[in-house]
Amino acid sequence: MKKIVVAIDGPAGAGKSTIAKLVGEKLGYAYIDTGAMYRSVTWKFLGTGKDFNENVIGELAHKMLIEFKPEAKVNRVFVDGTEVTEAIRTPEVTANVSKVAAIGSVREAMVKQQRRMGEIGGIIMDGRDIGTVVFPDAELKVFLTASVEERAMRRYKENVAKGQTCDLAKLKEEIAARDKADSEREISPLKQAGDAILLDSSHMTIDEVVQAILNMVEERL
Repeated sequence: MKKIVVAIDGPAGAGKSTIAKLVGEKLGYAYIDTGAMYRSVTWKFLGTGKDFNENVIGELAHKMLIEFKPEAKVNRVFVDGTEVTEAIRTPEVTANVSKVAAIGSVREAMVKQQRRMGEIGGIIMDGRDIGTVVFPDAELKVFLTASVEERAMRRYKENVAKGQTCDLAKLKEEIAARDKADSEREISPLKQAGDAILLDSSHMTIDEVVQAILNMVEERL
C-alpha cells in the first residue's frame, strides 16, 4: 500500500508530538520529532559553555547526527550516539530553543536531515514549518492548534502530574510569548500552509484528534 508524508504544524503546546506519535503508531509510520531535533542542537550548544553565537551554533548543527529509535512508548533521541531523550527536556533547553531554532544555518542543517529521513515516505513529522518549508509537497498537511488558555492548562496538568510546581498565569504568558516569537521570526516563521487543514483541538479529546487525522489520511489514500 502507498505510504504518504504527513506534515503537522502548529504552535507550542498544541499537542502535535502526542498526536503525531499516536497517528504514526496506528499507521505504522515512522514519527520524526522535529522539536526534539532543535532541542538537541540547543543541548549540544549549551554543553559547550560558550556565549550565544550564531556561527558556532550553526557549525555544530551541520556536524551533528540526530537519530530516533522508537522503543515501546518512548521515541528515544540520540546525538552523535549519545542518548539525550531526557536531557533535551530541561527548563534551560526549553528557555533557549526558540532563538536557536531561529538561526538560518541551524534550520538549513535540520531541514537537510529531515528530508533525508522522509525520502521513502511513510513518515509523520511535526513542527513549525514542515508543510511550508521542509515538505511543501507533503500529501497531507495539518495545522493543529488550540487556544492559549487550553494549551496552558494542558501544560499545567502535565507539570502537576510530574510533581512540578508551576504558575498557570505564567504559563499563559510564556506560551503567548513563544507564539509571538515563532510567528514573527524572519526565517521559517510559524504559519499555516495554504493547503493545510486547520484543526482546532481546544474542545477535542486526544482520541478525537487522532481519528480526525486518520480520516484525512484515508481520504488521501
